[in-house]
Amino acid sequence: MNSKEKEIMLIAQEECAEVTQAISKCFRFGFDSEYEAKTNRKRLTEELGDLLCMIELMMQLKIVNESAVYRASLEKRNKLERWSNIFEKESEVH
Repeated sequence: MNSKEKEIMLIAQEECAEVTQAISKCFRFGFDSEYEAKTNRKRLTEELGDLLCMIELMMQLKIVNESAVYRASLEKRNKLERWSNIFEKESEVH
């Protein structure tokens, strides 16, 4: 691992922690709660963008294989469709 790869990995790790913190704030205070003129939703969006940038850099520099990442993402989605309630349609009340 060279110094550029180390730096990308370190920043990605920090961004993961910041995404975790932003999600925690959404749970604690709600999406629309504001702190220093930004909502928690806005902060979460920004932190996810920062993390996405680092993921894209890892793929661009071949730290990870882009096709394998997208394949793993699809596999995770398939598992969620099977084992979670995320994709269930809400039943209509008549």
